[in-house]
Amino acid sequence: MIGDESTAGVDVAVLGAGPAGLMAAYRLALSGRRVVVLEQAAHVGGLAASFRVDGQRVDHGSHRLHPATLPPVMAIVGQLLGADLQRRRRNGRLRLGDRWVGFPPRATDLARRVPLRLALRLGFDALAGPLRTPPREDTFAEVVRARLGPGLAERFYAPYVRKIWGMEPDELSGELARRRVSASSGGLVRRLLPGGDADRGFFYYPRAGFGEIVERLADAAVSAGAQVELGSPVDAVETLPGGIRLRSGSRRIDASHVWSTIPITALAERLEPAPPDDVIAAASRLRSRALVLVYVVAEVERFTEFDAHYVAGPEAAFARLSEPKNYRDGPDPDDRTVLCAEVPCRVGDPVWTADDETLGDLVGDGIRALGLGDLRRSTVVTRRVARAYPVYDRDYEEAFAAVDEEVAARPRLLTFGRQGLFAHDNSHHAMAMAWAAADAFGHDGVDAEQWRAARAEFAGHVVED
Repeated sequence: MIGDESTAGVDVAVLGAGPAGLMAAYRLALSGRRVVVLEQAAHVGGLAASFRVDGQRVDHGSHRLHPATLPPVMAIVGQLLGADLQRRRRNGRLRLGDRWVGFPPRATDLARRVPLRLALRLGFDALAGPLRTPPREDTFAEVVRARLGPGLAERFYAPYVRKIWGMEPDELSGELARRRVSASSGGLVRRLLPGGDADRGFFYYPRAGFGEIVERLADAAVSAGAQVELGSPVDAVETLPGGIRLRSGSRRIDASHVWSTIPITALAERLEPAPPDDVIAAASRLRSRALVLVYVVAEVERFTEFDAHYVAGPEAAFARLSEPKNYRDGPDPDDRTVLCAEVPCRVGDPVWTADDETLGDLVGDGIRALGLGDLRRSTVVTRRVARAYPVYDRDYEEAFAAVDEEVAARPRLLTFGRQGLFAHDNSHHAMAMAWAAADAFGHDGVDAEQWRAARAEFAGHVVED
């Protein structure tokens, strides 16, 4: 996968070999640009990578390629994966109150499974939608109340926020709701009608795990002429007249342009000349919530029929429990399956520092509490993700704007991608950002007006669960 080690005088140096970085490198190389991708890890993909646990390919949590993927991006992915890209029916479950309902929810399922009192409350909220007052302040709590009504806001989204972000809903910006809650009450009702959720009833997934997408993208980028250098962290990004110089260990790499998909806070720390003190202070205020991913090998062919269970409440420490084998028809063992539990936490807290056996017990306790059965496990493997969920507190916009403006003021430097824009986005959004950047890149660099228009579109991305 790795190309020629010479990196003198490249046109574009791409920082990060995740979906955004690799899609950008692929398109730039196809257009004849000299491109190098620098990735600090020993593998491509970032959090979109797959790896093996007891002979099965698993992902960093639950990943899907959604039907909302930009058509030209979907065409490229389909071309690269061929028959390995499978169309799959969604088959998840959501814990609502003390009952399980299908996810995405269907009207018939809600009617059969949700307690009558709660069902009546949700129905009243949907009918009363046109009469609800607008948000009284721009907080997550108020935006969700105004969109979906107090029933869902209190019974589902409040515990969901407390679990994922460790904060109260009124402590978070309304932008978080706009990025993660797409429906209004009227839209929710339409989705519950027969055929109203057709576009959310399936997804695409590779036969060998989600990481097959980034692996094929990396191979295609190298075949097109790009260099992909692993184990190459960037220590400094120095803006110079006419170009940018990167320092990676003892190496110096000169590039006409640098496209960064690494966390914007990490990029700010590496800029030379150093940003003003107020920008550094602003970067320090941009925080992320962490995850511990707990992979448990169960000694059964399949643990459940469902691809994922979503748990907002305190019954279990995990927010989602997925079973990768149910996402695909793949080359998986017949005598065991892997469960992946996503446990939100803070870096350094007791969950973050717990050993694998303790975390396995924590997941097993949650599975029993949810009535999913007893877990006979043979192996526990954990992965820790320090930057899983950007924290959109009520002051984050001002802090992000200060850092973003500092980066934008550096000639020939571009930041995008989920981490690059501190965004709550899916992988298909990240690849769409790369597509837009490549479209805006001409002989004189990135067209400023075209990129501003693209950034405005990115602001409308809504997370697909």
